[in-house]
Amino acid sequence: MFPFLAIDFETTGSVPGFRNEPWQLGAILMPESGGLPAAQMFESLLRISPDRPFNRYTPGRHAQLRRQLAVAPTLGDLWPVLAPHLGSLPVVAHNIGTERTQLRSVAPLHTKILWIDTLALARSAWPSLASYALEDLIPDLRLQPILESIFPGRAPHDALYDAAACALLFEHLLSLPSWSHLSAQDLSSLSRRNHR
Repeated sequence: MFPFLAIDFETTGSVPGFRNEPWQLGAILMPESGGLPAAQMFESLLRISPDRPFNRYTPGRHAQLRRQLAVAPTLGDLWPVLAPHLGSLPVVAHNIGTERTQLRSVAPLHTKILWIDTLALARSAWPSLASYALEDLIPDLRLQPILESIFPGRAPHDALYDAAACALLFEHLLSLPSWSHLSAQDLSSLSRRNHR
């Protein structure tokens, strides 16, 4: 096991005339010893203009949080919290496209991140599953009770909950005998090969 940063953004979704913007961030700094209780956790709402529409299919509790979102910090404001870990630790996310896009929007020159995609790795580890959505994988792999004990009352499409789910999924993958010897670089390469 090696230390890593698990990260998740919840976004507005695509709406004509508006770019897809993040409205919530969850990040978990996982230690080399592993285990969510030992992890350092960070979460924040992110500023969205009060009149900015969300895609009508966007999941999450953003509708109840519009007043808080109007005065929340921007992703740029939070960059000093994230920057020390980016480039020094592998960054793990489930379907990394959203997370990579959002981080590049605030720091386009910050390109030295070693990305590991748990979606691609799950497809490789369990090729015959019906769904690889994070909210399906966690119960299928019997990881739900761990998440519920740490985050009672939270659910998928909450950024910190999903970052924790991603971290648990990644730890579970690394506990498999055929995966435990792989380095961060190996896993990053494997996730790139299996991304589709």
